[in-house]
Amino acid sequence: MYDKDKRAYIAIAGEKEVCILPNKANRHGLITGATGTGKTVTLQNLAETFSAMGVPVFAADVKGDLSGVAKTGGNKDSVTKRVESYKLFDKGFTFQAFPVQFWDVFGEQGVPVRASVTDMGPTLFSRLLQLNDTQSAVLSIIFKIAKDQNLDLIDLKDLQKIVEYIGNNNNAFTTNYGNISTASIGAIQRGLLQLEQDGAGQFFGEPELNLDDLIQTEGDKGIINILAADKLMNSPKVYSTFLLWMMTKLFDTLPEVGDPDKPKLVFFFDEAHLLFNDAPKALVEKIEQVVRLIRSKGVGVYFVTQSPADIPDTVLAQLGNRIQHALRAYTPKDQKALKVAAQSFRANPAFDTEKAISELGTGEALVSFLDEKGAPQPVERAFILPPEGQIGPITPEERKAMVTGSLLYRHYAQTIDRESAYEILTEKLNHIQDQKDAVAQAKAQEQATRQRNKVIGTVASAFLIPLGKQLIKSFFGKKKR
Repeated sequence: MYDKDKRAYIAIAGEKEVCILPNKANRHGLITGATGTGKTVTLQNLAETFSAMGVPVFAADVKGDLSGVAKTGGNKDSVTKRVESYKLFDKGFTFQAFPVQFWDVFGEQGVPVRASVTDMGPTLFSRLLQLNDTQSAVLSIIFKIAKDQNLDLIDLKDLQKIVEYIGNNNNAFTTNYGNISTASIGAIQRGLLQLEQDGAGQFFGEPELNLDDLIQTEGDKGIINILAADKLMNSPKVYSTFLLWMMTKLFDTLPEVGDPDKPKLVFFFDEAHLLFNDAPKALVEKIEQVVRLIRSKGVGVYFVTQSPADIPDTVLAQLGNRIQHALRAYTPKDQKALKVAAQSFRANPAFDTEKAISELGTGEALVSFLDEKGAPQPVERAFILPPEGQIGPITPEERKAMVTGSLLYRHYAQTIDRESAYEILTEKLNHIQDQKDAVAQAKAQEQATRQRNKVIGTVASAFLIPLGKQLIKSFFGKKKR
């Protein structure tokens, strides 16, 4: 909730209002808690607050519930009663809809999202294909060869074709690029086949996503960009790599803005633990670098996961604004995670943080935002304010109407398949094959001619020799008489 005094009002602790400072919102954040404790509603609350602030938002909708922001809320009696009990209407709270743009990698529940293979790059592609270090090095060589030979890698078939081409001609590239083993080529080809079967091939192509289309406002509100991720979550590596690509692209593309009065964009990364599962050290270092520096581009990144323990310490240290929902400690591992969560807050002498985390009810959370100096405030036990938009999804029909009515849909709906590596290499390989076929045909004709001449010679010999003998016999026989 963004009130008339321009305060980003997120929660209430007794009589105290808990607000996030707009000029500290790009210092990133963390939303944690066990399943069913209210993380999605908190995410919706923050997304609406940033939108009301005039800040565009990008959020992955893992459960399909977030679409309700597009429709006026007040659809649940429990929500209305909570608003009334907190006297929020007197503070400027109003049930309202927010401007939304739906996106979908598969193009089913939103505007299609695409990137080129080249734009994804060998590092992230290696993660997608789950390659080891040696195989990743070979993939990097393949991308380098494509660049050196001016071969555009746009969609998945471009990459498949150049891998096939280099695999069949690896000796021609060894001198300039190093060893390209057949085993590594095979591993890459198998990974690409699996990626295609998972449906990820639809993500690669043109027109590519223009990041400017994510940073838009409608009137005085920032547009909430919602990525349909329920189907995408069936391929966790694709999901996490896709969001990491977006975050990295924002970092590489946007200009420096220093410390803005409010963020230029807020990026929510739900199921964030997937980003770090089995991630090699180099990738974690890359994520840390992006998170540390992207705030100077005016982008705030908010990770959503079950426990702070899901996030590496080097990244966790960059997340200044924190909301912790309930955690249950049934096992020693759970107890350790609960302790980590408690220790991540600045203590409040009014209560035991560790104990409070295990006692929190649904919609209740421990909250600590940065103060004016950028330091964490003491943790508060508070109730997250209810969303102003609808809780729960809109209908498929409502969603479809919003998607197809979007101006961006008209731009991104149709795939463009221009000449790229696949077409160029296919033509080249066809030409090489035609030459091989011509040589083979010439050899076959030459062999056929030799065989024909041999047969003719044999037949001639079989006929002329007896005839010659007969003529000689006849000639000399007459001479004797």
